[in-house]
Amino acid sequence: MLAAYAARADPVDPMQALEVGEIDPPPAPEGWLRVQVRAAALNHHDVWSLRGVGLPADALPMILGGDAAGVTDDGREVIVYPVINDPRFTGSDPTHDPRRSLLSERYPGTLAEEVWVPEHNLIDKPAELSFVEAACLPTAWLTAYRMLFVQSGLAPGDTVLIQGAGGGVSTACTVLARRAGFRVWVTSRDSARGARAVELGAHRAFASGERLPERVDAVMETVGAATWSHSINSLRPGGTVVICGATSGDNPDKAELTKIFFKPLRVIGSTMGTREELAALTRMLVSTGLRPVVDRVLPLTDAAEGIAAMVDGGLFGKIVIEP
Repeated sequence: MLAAYAARADPVDPMQALEVGEIDPPPAPEGWLRVQVRAAALNHHDVWSLRGVGLPADALPMILGGDAAGVTDDGREVIVYPVINDPRFTGSDPTHDPRRSLLSERYPGTLAEEVWVPEHNLIDKPAELSFVEAACLPTAWLTAYRMLFVQSGLAPGDTVLIQGAGGGVSTACTVLARRAGFRVWVTSRDSARGARAVELGAHRAFASGERLPERVDAVMETVGAATWSHSINSLRPGGTVVICGATSGDNPDKAELTKIFFKPLRVIGSTMGTREELAALTRMLVSTGLRPVVDRVLPLTDAAEGIAAMVDGGLFGKIVIEP
């Protein structure tokens, strides 16, 4: 079948590791269901996979992609939940499973004409959401939902700072936070991206690292090393930084440990969300009319264009692939 996959790993130039063409995936585990992919969204995870992060040589070639919406063989329209738990895991939160994986790590991903997943990893796609919209939800929008509504401790009227306007998670945080009644501030290296975030609902946009007029209740951190010190220094005493990624690196020049324990601040790590939270997110979008921000929609044959845009940072919102 046609797919976009990591044929090799290239830490320096991930585009050299990408191939789009026919591939025969390995047999699916017993009991898994086939989903005909109607739309699949890209994530920075795909770039890291091409660089070889978390994808050992013996797992190659590997079909990329964790997000998808499609149709099962019996005609059910579904959204794919991409967290695959170890069969021995018994906890209530799948993100607490130390042996968990995402689609495209141990098992073939969604940037293909079809994908196989456990039945438990499927939720019904609401008729109100298109396949393109639904495909944006399982990683970036689910991550934003959990950061804001499960991890942050924010209440309506509180102020939240969202670092790195324009990325998939940051854009989702902006839209969801405004709808939830928070005062929303964003940062960006690009004033045009900051202005776009204001159009989407942010109350104010600031340059990366700019001193804020007052301290905030919580920071949504996706950038990592480049913004970490600014995030810590932007918090009020007792505030919270929720971190879900480190696209600029995971080793900041200043860890700011003294400020973290003296103020004292809460640092919360957040990864994805649960299947139930994904279902709750879809209900929120249906009831509010909110929809994911889509940068562009590309055919699967042009997947390289979308991944290159992520590498270069030339996007705002989600890039969606249609097989």
